[in-house]
Amino acid sequence: MTNQFNQFSFHPVMKNVIEELNFHEPTAIQHRVIPSILKGTSVIGQSHTGSGKTHAYLLPLFNQLESSKQEVQVVLTAPTRELAMQIYEEVRKMIDYADMRGTWIAKLLVGGTDKQKMMDTLKRSPHIIVGTPGRILDLVQEGAISIYTASAFVIDEADLMLDLGFIRDIDQLLVRTAETIQILAFSATIPQQLEHFYRKYLENPLHVKIDDQLSPETMEHVLIPLRHRDASDVIIDISKAVQPYMGIIFANGKEAADTLAMSLQQKGLDVGIIHGGLSPRERKRTLKDIQNLRYQYIVATDLASRGIDIKGVSHIINAQLPKEEDFYIHRAGRTARAGMEGTVISLYGDQDMRLIEKLEQKRLTFTHRDIKNGEWKDIKSRRRHSRNRETPDNTDSEAWKKVKKPKTVKPGYKKKMKNQQEKIKKQMTNKKRK
Repeated sequence: MTNQFNQFSFHPVMKNVIEELNFHEPTAIQHRVIPSILKGTSVIGQSHTGSGKTHAYLLPLFNQLESSKQEVQVVLTAPTRELAMQIYEEVRKMIDYADMRGTWIAKLLVGGTDKQKMMDTLKRSPHIIVGTPGRILDLVQEGAISIYTASAFVIDEADLMLDLGFIRDIDQLLVRTAETIQILAFSATIPQQLEHFYRKYLENPLHVKIDDQLSPETMEHVLIPLRHRDASDVIIDISKAVQPYMGIIFANGKEAADTLAMSLQQKGLDVGIIHGGLSPRERKRTLKDIQNLRYQYIVATDLASRGIDIKGVSHIINAQLPKEEDFYIHRAGRTARAGMEGTVISLYGDQDMRLIEKLEQKRLTFTHRDIKNGEWKDIKSRRRHSRNRETPDNTDSEAWKKVKKPKTVKPGYKKKMKNQQEKIKKQMTNKKRK
């Protein structure tokens, strides 16, 4: 079978790396951005989780490395230390696959580690640095490292950088790079503030937006009406019906996540929890437990979940639906990755109907179900029920319009008008049936 990565102008060493990674066919984002990155063009890549964006920039940037130059050539930034560590692990893996250990030097620069020891390891300048913006900036300001020599600067999860307030640090780093630097920014969404930032730093970038990750064929979307029930009770019922390899339960915000996790634990479901309110030590411990498969379910918030990559997620449960469709799509993107199957189960109420309609307009297909005592039951959509209820009401009002109003009001006129309206309504209903 011909490897489709051969269409790109990669050096032989990188072809070996691609073979070791067991890559055969580029994803949509890889196909679109790799040729431009190889040419040195700046790129704004908009794609969701699981689209292959990490290797979309790593492969062409590795291809440009010059071993003879002992200086920083690539800067990779991520909004959380966990995501930075995951990117760094991919970098180390690729260095090993290229058989360039000791020749290509990469360093991880994140908080929570001894700063002086880190500065000592930078006496020999690395080719690649991976880290969080704050720690990299700190070391640059200390004079421990220079990024002026870098030819490429990556901003991963740029919209999350904005949400967490790290764009200022990115700004301070970019003013310390050469004007010709290639900037590669990747994110799921592009808020207005991010557009202003891009206009400031990126000159004629390639803008690629990938929409085909909305819902792979291997992903099922299930809607369950809450119907005044407690979300934790419904989730306990769901847990009796499904056995996920790993399930992420989403809540909107830290307080909601804490409350839900506590309620589920009290009901006997052993869940982990990830959100921005945890201390670095707590986050590290939870992530280690997740990697060791201690938990079958994790309660998470949007911001926390986007800063980490939890592998093997088979089920997403939206205890609360988000307000915007982009967040729904990003949550869903945590499952059905790399051709695997996945299920997204969402609990909903009347307030969520607008979001559901927007997602359906994007050609997302939902299955409507309910669950009781661990048993699934197919049901009609709530909108279909409401449409059925609307028909008599519409007939009612139309019939009233045809009722003749009396010129003079006499005793019993209301009853006569009502009888007339009922007669007209009956005629209209019979006519519709025919």
